[in-house]
Amino acid sequence: MGAESQSKLSSMVVDIDTLKLFGKWSYRDVIVLDPSLKKYISLKPVIVPHTAGRHAHRRFGKAEAPIIERLINRLMRKMKNTGKKHLAYNIVKMAFELIYTKTNENPLQVFVRAIENAAPREETTRIMYGGIIYHVAVDISPMRRADLAIRHLTEGAFQCSFRSVKPIEECLADEIIAAAANDAKSYAIQRKEEIERIALSSR
Repeated sequence: MGAESQSKLSSMVVDIDTLKLFGKWSYRDVIVLDPSLKKYISLKPVIVPHTAGRHAHRRFGKAEAPIIERLINRLMRKMKNTGKKHLAYNIVKMAFELIYTKTNENPLQVFVRAIENAAPREETTRIMYGGIIYHVAVDISPMRRADLAIRHLTEGAFQCSFRSVKPIEECLADEIIAAAANDAKSYAIQRKEEIERIALSSR
């Protein structure tokens, strides 16, 4: 290989630390403190969080999808956003701008903290025994913990913006900030406490 082609290859190699979410937010110092969620919150650096569903048909494949894409996908599953990925992408992008304006922190780290705080640890399942159905408390798997946290964050944002002058971007930003602060006003935190309270009474 000639010197010219080697220099072309070296110019094409991108330093992993220069990749930033939406071209702005660095992945470098983002940490997951909850050891059970570390494997299921993918912080692999990407510029555009869009994997074209390549993990969809593989078991536990979504654990490898960027955590921001999982938030975007969840935003598409309600009301007028169905199937409009670019619209959901812009909602998350604007929400992250608002999070940075309000907290002066990396929005990616704030979002990861919100997932950790909003992820319930225990829930109930139905057991049928001799024709009688009763509820038993069970531990929640880490994958489901992350899924429930993202679901409750987006549900809280939709409830806040429904029939309101407050835009969905601002509602999502406020919900993530409140959950990251473990604020009882957050819908996701309220749902987590409710699920865990029901599980505690079913032990």
